[in-house]
Amino acid sequence: MSSNTVQHFDISIVGGGMVGAAIALALSQAGLQVALIEKQAPAEFDPANAPDLRVSSINLASEAWLTKLGAWPSLQQMRLCPYRRLQAFEQPQSVVCFDAADIKRSHLGHIVENNLLQLALWQQFPANLSLFCPASVATLSQTCDSVLLSLDSGEQLESKLVIAADGGNSQLRRLAGIGTNGWQYQQACLVALVNTPYPQQDVTWQQFTPSGPKAFLPLPGAQGSVVWYDDAPRVKQLAALSPEQLTAELLKAFPDQLGEVKVVSSSWFPLARLDANRYYSGRVVLAGDAAHTINPLAGQGVNLGFADAKLLTELIIDARRHSRDIGSAQLLQNYQRKRKPANLLMMSTMDGFYQLFGNDIGPLRNLRQLALTIASRSGALKKLVTHYAVGSE
Repeated sequence: MSSNTVQHFDISIVGGGMVGAAIALALSQAGLQVALIEKQAPAEFDPANAPDLRVSSINLASEAWLTKLGAWPSLQQMRLCPYRRLQAFEQPQSVVCFDAADIKRSHLGHIVENNLLQLALWQQFPANLSLFCPASVATLSQTCDSVLLSLDSGEQLESKLVIAADGGNSQLRRLAGIGTNGWQYQQACLVALVNTPYPQQDVTWQQFTPSGPKAFLPLPGAQGSVVWYDDAPRVKQLAALSPEQLTAELLKAFPDQLGEVKVVSSSWFPLARLDANRYYSGRVVLAGDAAHTINPLAGQGVNLGFADAKLLTELIIDARRHSRDIGSAQLLQNYQRKRKPANLLMMSTMDGFYQLFGNDIGPLRNLRQLALTIASRSGALKKLVTHYAVGSE
């Protein structure tokens, strides 16, 4: 296509991962003309392939929205694992258990593979969604009433609003001139896919230790995802081991309830916190990891992203219904006013847990033991935490 041909859309979305794809789906289903720009399409599902290492914990609020969009039934045809209980402990003999039955629900959430959830969303894309893939943005320019994106292919897209959903290292955030604050944590995270000696589990658990949390996430069948937080040098050392060697290290470091697992594959990533100074600039607005990345202690990252996506799409659809400007400063300010404090609260809460449970200072050790004891004995508090975990208000 000629580079001087400009294509016009209501909205352009950069980034077709889980959050970007959900936004694109919601807006195109509502009848808006949407362009989605993504570098790589998700691979087709092959049940013979091992589960992907990148998984997320999807809470009930996110599940309800994904069901409304039509993506959840597709995901159910592939692979996912519900969990009914969530356990937290320092010593295995003092476990705090949050149970779906406490809030009269069948489950607290699901562990899903990120690539499969992305695929399930892509499978619902309607004909009026214009997909540019593989493609990436070369330049961005704004006027008072539109945004022009130039792609690496030479194509040019003009729209009333651009949504940046292109991850923590967002190129669009930089092109829009939005700064960030945050830091690298001193720790890193190892993730391992393991075969288990027991049938599919319905519990996810987390042990807090001075060197960092250790967690187990159930996967379909006799498999699970093991998460090990530790000092970055230690995690890099673990990641370099063979599956057999890493299995031996896991069995030494994890509590007995892990069982005689065997490592299939593993990977690691550094931990970082990032918060955009603002969520929009002109007619470019941020969603998901482009706006905030969080310590993954409770697996809430993608649920925050879906909460961003749900609110932003609702505001846009409502503005369109009332013939208002879908990229107005008023709309974007409203989005920022509601989402930024909620995201900051979750980020600070996770950092608080990280500080409280991630060291061996005597007074803090006593405080966290007291906190776990109180939580285990207080039915009202457990119910409150459980509601929060599933995404209820």
